[in-house]
Order: sequence, then structure tokens, then C-alpha cells
Amino acid sequence: MAKRRKRINNKQKLITAIIILVIVVTITYGRDNGLIPEGLIPHWLDDNSSSTQNGEVYCDRVVDGDTIVVLMDGKKEKVRMIGIDTPESVHPDKSKNTPMGKIASKYTKDHLEGQYVRLETDVQERDKYGRILAYVYLDDKMFNKTLLEEGLANLMTIPPNVKYVDEFKRIESERENSY
Repeated sequence: MAKRRKRINNKQKLITAIIILVIVVTITYGRDNGLIPEGLIPHWLDDNSSSTQNGEVYCDRVVDGDTIVVLMDGKKEKVRMIGIDTPESVHPDKSKNTPMGKIASKYTKDHLEGQYVRLETDVQERDKYGRILAYVYLDDKMFNKTLLEEGLANLMTIPPNVKYVDEFKRIESERENSY
């Protein structure tokens, strides 16, 4: 009797495995050949709904003016923009948060959140907090520079990440001279 029960369990396991395999093959074939309409495949089954697209990553949310969260390789990563510093807007010590910080955060959110962006790292890939250090590009324009040009960020140089420091200094100088 015990052997019969074990055989049934093994048969059930085999049938279950075959059914799962058939489903996966059907979904993969259907997706790759356009036979399954977009949106019918759950994102966790669809490896085409990757967080990267043409070398770009999806900006999931904005932390503040100079820090975003992107989806990269299936996980969320904080990205700190290199070479700039925006005023505080989400500091735990509320007295350090400024109206200009909120404006910079809103500007970054309005432009980057929900968009695909490209990241360019410099010498160091991460800071001491584990954040990715990067120049962030939206539509081939470096967003770090945009924040400087708009007067929403100040130059902040932390060696060895100084690839564009001369360009950033020029932008800041031009901005200051225009006032």
C-alpha cells in the first residue's frame, strides 16, 4: 500500500512538472512570437518587461533633487547624482529642509520619475552609503547639468569623481555671472 501511494505521488509530481513546463513553453513562445497580447503576461513571468531598456534603467521614484531610485537587474538601487548638490528636502532633521530643496525635488520628480534614464559612472561606482554614483541622462541630456543650469543645484566635487568638473564649473560660473 505504501509503495502504491509513493508511485501516485511520483506520478502526480511528474504530471505537475510537465504541465508547468508546457505553460512556460507556451507563454515564452506566445510572447516571443507576438501571439499573446501585451499586458496579459504578469510582469514577474515576462522577462521582456525588464527594468532595463536599450542600456537604460527605469526611474522608479525620486528621493530628492539629486537622488533617485532605479530598477536595475530586478532590484531597486539608489542613485546619487555626481558633481552636484541640491538643497535638502527630505532630511530627518526637518529644520534642514528648505523650500528650494522641495522645488528641486519636484523638478527632478516631474522630469525623471517613470522615465527610462541612462547612467554613467565615474571612478567610484558607489559611495559609502551603497548608493550608485552616476551622471544621469534623460534623452541624451545629462540631468546633473540641467539641474545646475536651472539653478536648482550647486557644484559639489568629491574626488576622484571629477570627469565633468570643468564643464560643471563653467556652467555654475555662467549662471552666477548672469545674475
